[in-house]
Amino acid sequence: MPIRGKLEGKFHVMSLRVYYEDTDAAGIVYYANYLKFAERGRTEMLGKAGIHLRELKENEGMDFAIRHAEVDYFKPARLNDFLEVRTWVTDVKGATLNMEQAISRDGTELVRVKVRVACMLESGKPVRIPASVKEPLNELITTG
Repeated sequence: MPIRGKLEGKFHVMSLRVYYEDTDAAGIVYYANYLKFAERGRTEMLGKAGIHLRELKENEGMDFAIRHAEVDYFKPARLNDFLEVRTWVTDVKGATLNMEQAISRDGTELVRVKVRVACMLESGKPVRIPASVKEPLNELITTG
C-alpha cells in the first residue's frame, strides 16, 4: 500500500476527508477521532522517512507507544470537510521522541496535538531508539 501524504521540507502533510462515521450526534467530528487522524499522520510521516512500524516490530522486536498526549480543540470539523494533518518532529532523545501536529481546514487550524512517543520492547520495557530510526528523525526536527 502506498504511503499517504508528502514531505514538505521537515513537515509531513496528509489530507483526509471527514466521513459520517467520524461524526457524533451533533454532526461534528467526535473529539477522539482527531487522535485517530493524528495517528495516521504520524504513521505516514514515519513511512515517508523510511521507518516502517511493522518491520521495526518484526526485525527489532520494538514498538512505539504514546506516553503523553496533549490536545487543544479550537474549532469543529464537520461531515465531508477536507482536512490537512501537518506533522513534525520537535525532539528525539534516548527512548522518546516528541511530535506536534496541526489539523486544519482551508488553512484554519482546528486542533493541535502534542505527543511524547516512547520506544519499547514487546515486554513494555523502554529501549533507546536505534540509530537506524533516530538518524532519519533527527533530519526532520523543527520547532514548527
